[in-house]
Amino acid sequence: MTDAAKPYLNAAHRHEFVLLFDVTNGNPNGDPDAGNLPRVDPETGLGIVTDVALKRKIRNYVDALCGGEERFKIFVQQGTNLNRRIFEAHQTSGPTGKTKSEVDAAREWMCRNFYDVRTFGAVMSTGANAGQVRGPVQLTFARSVNPILGLDAAITRVAVTEDIKNAKSLQDYLDWESKADEDKLRTMGRKAYIPYGLYVAHGFYVPTFAADTGFNDEDLELLWKALVNMWDLDRSASRGLTSCRGLYVFSHDCKLGNAPAHKLLERVQIGRKDEVEVARAFKDYNVTVNRENLPAGVSLHTLTEG
Repeated sequence: MTDAAKPYLNAAHRHEFVLLFDVTNGNPNGDPDAGNLPRVDPETGLGIVTDVALKRKIRNYVDALCGGEERFKIFVQQGTNLNRRIFEAHQTSGPTGKTKSEVDAAREWMCRNFYDVRTFGAVMSTGANAGQVRGPVQLTFARSVNPILGLDAAITRVAVTEDIKNAKSLQDYLDWESKADEDKLRTMGRKAYIPYGLYVAHGFYVPTFAADTGFNDEDLELLWKALVNMWDLDRSASRGLTSCRGLYVFSHDCKLGNAPAHKLLERVQIGRKDEVEVARAFKDYNVTVNRENLPAGVSLHTLTEG
C-alpha cells in the first residue's frame, strides 16, 4: 500500500521529474566521434549527456545495491552477450520462441527478473526471441544551462607501453630500458574535460506501460533513490566531481494525469546569476521552483536540492 503522504511513490499514477546535476573538471559524457571530447550541441554550444549514459548510471547503482536479488538483476550489463539472458529465459520458461505463447512467456520472465527491462523496456528479439518491452520510465538528453567549454589537456605519463620486437624474456625488456634515453621512457596523452557545467534532464513515468511490465511501488522508490545517489558510485579520474543538485517530481493523482508534462516541467527554471560572468560552481546559479497554483490533482515533491 502506497503511503498517502508520499504520492511520488505511487506506481499507479503518472509522474514527471526534473533532474539537475553538475560536473566540475570532468567529462560527463565523451563523444567517440569527436575524440572523446564532451558532447556538445554545435548550434548552441550547450553540453549534452545522453539518456543512455544516464540509464547506465541507474543500472550500475541498482546492480550495486540489490543486483543479487531475484527481481533486481540487470539485463544490459557491460561486456556481456544479451542473447545469453534471453536464452536463459527460454530455458526457464519454455522453448526457444517459435510461437507467440513461448515469446510471451519468455518476455514475462525477463520483466519479472530484470529491473532495467521492467523500467526502461528492451528489444529482446535479437536472437533467441523474447519479444519487445516498452518501459514506463524514459529520460531526455540532459543539456547544460549555459554553453560549455570543452578542453583537451595534454598530460604526461612517466612510463611507456613499448612492445619490444622479438622480445623473448623479461630480460629483453630490462635490457631495452637500460639502454633507452629517459625521454623515450615517457609518453604524452590527452584528457578531455569541462571546467564546469550544470545540466538539466527531464523524465517521464507512464503507468499504463508499468502495468504491462510489472513495475511497482518498490521499483519506483528505487528509481528515485538511484537518481539521487548514483553519482557517488560513478567516480573515475575522467568524471571529475559530479553531483546531483536537484530532483523535483510532479505527481498526478490518477493514471492519465491532470496537466501537460511540459507545463509542469517549465515550473523549474535555472539561470546564471546576473553578477556572474562565467559560472564555475552551483552557487553561481539561481534555481526557481514555481509551487504556486499547481493544477488540480498535481503535487510537487523535492527529493533532493542544492
